[in-house]
Amino acid sequence: MKIKSLTARTILDSRAQWTVEATIELKNGVRATASVPQGKSTGAAEAHALPAGQAVKNIAKIIAPKVRRKTFRGQADFDAFLIALDGTPAKSKLGANAILAVSIAFARACAAAKQVPLWQYIREIYGLPVASNSGSTRPRLFMNLINGGLHGGSNLDVQEYVIISKTRTFKEAAEMGVEIYHALADLITRTKGNAATNLGDEGGFSPDFKDNGEPIRVLAAVAKKLGYEKKIDLGMDAAATDIKKLNSDQLRALYARIIKEHHVLYLEDPFGEEQFGKFAELTARYGKTVWIAGDDLTTTNVHRMERAHAEGSVNAVIIKPNQIGSVSEALDAVRAARKYGWKVIASHRSGETNDDFIADFAYGVGADGLKLGAPARGERTAKYNRLLEIEKESS
Repeated sequence: MKIKSLTARTILDSRAQWTVEATIELKNGVRATASVPQGKSTGAAEAHALPAGQAVKNIAKIIAPKVRRKTFRGQADFDAFLIALDGTPAKSKLGANAILAVSIAFARACAAAKQVPLWQYIREIYGLPVASNSGSTRPRLFMNLINGGLHGGSNLDVQEYVIISKTRTFKEAAEMGVEIYHALADLITRTKGNAATNLGDEGGFSPDFKDNGEPIRVLAAVAKKLGYEKKIDLGMDAAATDIKKLNSDQLRALYARIIKEHHVLYLEDPFGEEQFGKFAELTARYGKTVWIAGDDLTTTNVHRMERAHAEGSVNAVIIKPNQIGSVSEALDAVRAARKYGWKVIASHRSGETNDDFIADFAYGVGADGLKLGAPARGERTAKYNRLLEIEKESS
């Protein structure tokens, strides 16, 4: 793969913040473009993102001259070159956002050059058989229908309340999720007024509730009314590093109550990002039936994942490529998680673009889950629609 040109520009994300877009052209004329998302609730150990304008300048003035007319053996070779060019532990010289935009654009260009879908290219470099199209390699959809914490303007401390599909296909999951989403909107309008259906950062509703457990009760009730109670599981992302009102004992009591009452399957970041021991206590108690996932705790970083494994902190992990800064390192994180026997959930970010890379990535690595927010707003539906396309491509 010989690179003919590399360009970049700033674009707006879903929160009207500037982010990075990069375009690569190969010598054979194939062109591919990629843009990167940004988080609001971020782990302190995430790779360092520079202001978008500076990242774009670094692509133009540092990365492009070094990769132009250079031939790379593949994705790992290309990403290793970028990481070495930066030369810092957290990618603070070039910016993780600059490196990731270029890394994804290269992956997309390679897939186009090979004339295969992006998910198939990812599956090949990850090491999963291309023909593995069974349900075991199809991610379950995590739909964030109620937004709180930093992602919503409500009184909720918990950041996300999700339904998790138990359907055979993406289409069935999307159809069910959309029906629940609209029924939830009707319920919120009737009980809390029209203004209560304002949306949070990820497209979910963000009204005030009686307490942090009520959204779970509401989602369970809506699903039951529609006859879907056996086709979904329920989950929460506490993003507890950002919770200031509740201490760890109060959080632990909240989790115990909702697990008992509603058989919640999924708890993400139930405690602060350095509280490996408290994670471990929760995993020891509930880990046989509940996915206890690290996000801010693990930051798609194999070194933090290694510590979490050693301490028994989690049995699941969030994979966000922009937390680590390259496609190859995100794949390494998935490999580490599989070695530990963890569930893998690929994830978007709260500040998104229309780039649908994460859908191909999740399907390519055979993730257990994929978080995409609600089935609303263009930057979210772009990923849902890509999944529907992937389902046809792989059938």
